[in-house]
Amino acid sequence: MRGVRVIIAVSALIIFSGCSVNRNYLADQKYAPVKLQSDYTLLRNILEAKHPSLYWYTPKDSMDYYFEQGYKSITDSMTELQFGWNILAPLLNKIHCGHTSFAMSKGWNKFIRNKKIPSLPLFIKTWNDTIIVTGNLNLKDSVLKRGTMITAINGIENKQMIHQMFNYLPQDGYENNINNLRLSTGFPFYHRNIYGLYKRYSVNYIDSLGKEKKTFISWYNPGGDSLKKGKDSLIKIPKEHIKRKRFSRRERLENQRNLKVDEKESIATISLYTFSKAHLKSFFRRSFRTLDEQHISNLVLDIRGNGGGDIGNYVYLTRYIRNTSFKVADTSFAKAQSLAPYTKYIRSGFFTNLGMKLFTHKKNDQYHFGFWERHLFKPKQNNHFDGNVFVLTNGFTFSASSLFCGAVKGQENVHIIGENTGGGWYGNSGIFIPEIILPNTKLKVRLPLFRIVQYDHVAMKGSGVLPDIRVEPTVSSIINNTDLKILKVYELIREYKSSDTFNGTPHSTLHQRKQGLL
Repeated sequence: MRGVRVIIAVSALIIFSGCSVNRNYLADQKYAPVKLQSDYTLLRNILEAKHPSLYWYTPKDSMDYYFEQGYKSITDSMTELQFGWNILAPLLNKIHCGHTSFAMSKGWNKFIRNKKIPSLPLFIKTWNDTIIVTGNLNLKDSVLKRGTMITAINGIENKQMIHQMFNYLPQDGYENNINNLRLSTGFPFYHRNIYGLYKRYSVNYIDSLGKEKKTFISWYNPGGDSLKKGKDSLIKIPKEHIKRKRFSRRERLENQRNLKVDEKESIATISLYTFSKAHLKSFFRRSFRTLDEQHISNLVLDIRGNGGGDIGNYVYLTRYIRNTSFKVADTSFAKAQSLAPYTKYIRSGFFTNLGMKLFTHKKNDQYHFGFWERHLFKPKQNNHFDGNVFVLTNGFTFSASSLFCGAVKGQENVHIIGENTGGGWYGNSGIFIPEIILPNTKLKVRLPLFRIVQYDHVAMKGSGVLPDIRVEPTVSSIINNTDLKILKVYELIREYKSSDTFNGTPHSTLHQRKQGLL
């Protein structure tokens, strides 16, 4: 991958040459190898001492090899951007922990805010090694339109390119469905940071007759000919041109979670985009009271895009749906009860240490969060929902959302529809997730402190929670912007209403079939 690093280095110099920001932040500042090695060694020491799942999917001898290879790769000065993407991203990928990722420094984020950056002009949707164009920033391009299938970019075929890009992105276990969606929402960003920037790209595609052809496209350069003029190619958007709609408090909450009821069809839809804040417990109480009062028999729970959050909130929702008592975890432990001697390098380290002291106890050289292991949560008695529940999932169904899916999967009236969740089915790492701040580059690395093995867990295969009924995108659905998952739900509801079977299976045997999927 040396060529990739050279391309990134060259492109970074082109983009950021002469760039600066107030308060002495320099985006093109290069850090000497000794400073980068110092940050890298500190990060390794913290991960080895505190990360509870460092060797969960990668054996220690292999992880030691990756650590050493990363260190040896620091042979020259690098910018913050280069160090993050060339060195840290591929290293953290090897841990196979979706909560262990790096982020740029506070200075960088302030510098880059409201700036347009040159990039590959194509937005895409990717799944199963398929790449479909969803947008093209070069508006005059009449070839690479929405729905065009791409087979290669710059001579790198789809399968190889996707695999290479995945090696720079974090994931739980071996579940890369979340990374398919990351690429699908920010392909120009990831392609630029992983492969570098080109003024001209070769693109292989399938034409309307099914034949493979090649075309060439120019980069999207918001600065026009500014490079030729020796000016900065990052274009800052004037504040007066930045339109930010001001949402009311109610609108903000509705954008985080909302309930829609079709009383005539006896269908309710809860769209839930987070398990954090948003007054979720009161929202759940009101929603399930409404479902009970209106005698709703079908609930669609849309948690596509729900990246997780507070464990207590997912537990509260589960109690309205699950029919039997449950715990959060069979195991929930940290490697240490304190961040010492690294507390000063970790944001809110003092308060994290305090929480660790208060909530953990030592057992077999591990520090267990006993409440999540011991406490048995019982189903709600008031307004418990006993109708059909259709849970919509995709790769962005992560962390606490995956724990929720694992907790309700297999129950006879619950049907998970869509794609694998991005979060691990067997378990994940989290609960407390402070940030390491590397002292020289100021890059941030998330550090989950607890390993969670889910209650009544499945075998450790490294996958997300599998759907009961798989529904994936198609080329046609991308072109027409069709939601196949919700269409499947309505098809199943009609089937329920018209027969004694569900998806061709008698209701009486459905539970046994679903248990067989576990």
